[in-house]
Amino acid sequence: MWHRHEQGRTIREGDHLNLLVENNGPGGFYTEISRTFVFGRTSNELQDAFELCKEAQKATVQRLKVGVPCRDILVAHNDYMTSHGGREEKRLYSHGQGYDLVERPLMRQDETMTIAPGMNLAVHPTLSTPSVFMIVCDNFLVNADGSVEALHHFPQQIFEM
Repeated sequence: MWHRHEQGRTIREGDHLNLLVENNGPGGFYTEISRTFVFGRTSNELQDAFELCKEAQKATVQRLKVGVPCRDILVAHNDYMTSHGGREEKRLYSHGQGYDLVERPLMRQDETMTIAPGMNLAVHPTLSTPSVFMIVCDNFLVNADGSVEALHHFPQQIFEM
C-alpha cells in the first residue's frame, strides 16, 4: 500500500495487489472486504503472510464473545501476532461498522466498550514487511444468541492471475 504519488509504476509479473472494497449497501450499513491478487505465482513469503493474517482473523473472531472487553481482544491479537512472527498492531485492526465506515467499538487499548449482540465488526489483521503487504478483511455479526456470523462468503484465498 503506497501513497498515490508513489503508485505511478507499471504492474509487473510477481507484483501483488490488495483490493479493499468499503461501501454501504441499500440499507445504509457499511461492510468491507479485502482480497489479494498476484500477477503470476504467489511467493512463499506472501503465502505465509496470508496464512498468518487469516489465522489471526480467526483467533479474533473466536474472542468476539458477548461481554468481552475490546481492549482485551487487542492485547490477545498482539500476543498472537508477535508469538507467530508478526508485529504488534499500531493501527485499528478491528472496529464496528454501521452508518459510518468506522464506528465503536474499536479494538484499541483505550476502548471501554465490550462486545454486545447486534454488533457488525470488521476484522482486518495485516502484516507489512519491506516486500509484502497483506490484509485479510471480512465482517462478522454478533447475533442475539451470542453466536458470530460471517457476513462475507467470498473465498479467502490469494488469487493468481
